[in-house]
Amino acid sequence: MLDTILFPAIEPLRHGHLPVDDVHTLYWECCGNPEGIPVLFLHGGPGSGVSATSRRFFDPERYHIILLDQRGSGRSTPLGELRNNTTAHLIADIEALRHMLGIAKWLVFGGSWGSTLALAYSEAHPEHCLGLVLRGIWLGSEAEIDWWNNGIRMVFPDAWARYAGHIPEAEREDLLAAYGKRLFSDDPALYLPAARAWAEYENVCAQLLPPPADEVMSDALVTAMGRLEAWYFTHRIFLPPDQLLNQVDRIRHLPCFIAHGRYDMVCPLRYAFQLKAVWPEAQLHVVADAGHTAGEPGIAHALVAATNHFAQHGDFQAFQPPAFSRFA
Repeated sequence: MLDTILFPAIEPLRHGHLPVDDVHTLYWECCGNPEGIPVLFLHGGPGSGVSATSRRFFDPERYHIILLDQRGSGRSTPLGELRNNTTAHLIADIEALRHMLGIAKWLVFGGSWGSTLALAYSEAHPEHCLGLVLRGIWLGSEAEIDWWNNGIRMVFPDAWARYAGHIPEAEREDLLAAYGKRLFSDDPALYLPAARAWAEYENVCAQLLPPPADEVMSDALVTAMGRLEAWYFTHRIFLPPDQLLNQVDRIRHLPCFIAHGRYDMVCPLRYAFQLKAVWPEAQLHVVADAGHTAGEPGIAHALVAATNHFAQHGDFQAFQPPAFSRFA
């Protein structure tokens, strides 16, 4: 079904690697129409990286599609590196890429952790943003981090039991610290099984319906994702509490569309409503038959409808995607 919703697969027009300090080099690529509306795709995770599917939420005739693997993620090097890896570094990297490509302003598109980074970036540099398209809002609060480590058991007790069961009973009072001790280790006998358990937990809880048996991720990628997610959780996303909500006034003049699955267990819908409460001009669309991922049909449909609408109108005033149901 997803192939009937997204635009056809495309290849990059150009791509490269951007050194940003003496540790990190970032992978980037440009697709679509170089004369089109610039749009920046910010992946989730952190740690996952962009994929060929990431290019397909945008009309390649109307958009200049820019994709970036964040520090330690995807094809950026070193993969899984924690040094010099904070939200402030990622914001500076986005600006470095914008300068390198000679882009004055761009639409910022991000889901899950990508929504977090999109908000942080746009609040730091509103003058360089045309608007935002967000999915699966995650604000990085203490409550959201606790939900991940403990609250999800209310809906996925079986998945949580396997997640917690990887940790000896004496350490289960603080699962994040216990996983961090293993994921940040240099010993593959410690970090690799922990990374696999972390990834399985996230994958099972992320979709409304059970996920298909996907190709198993490499040891390097699954480790990078576990390490970086635990790193940003442990450091409370390197931002003061509630900063993303408290600084929304800096971006309230920008058009914003938010798609969020009703049954999102990774990033509960409550937090999209918190964002909407301080940003009433933003258009929030609750997808009735979806969980968390951008690959769920209802969420993908809403995001494509939003990028098409923005390409035509340049805003989201009174916009809501056409009715859609995976079960229709």
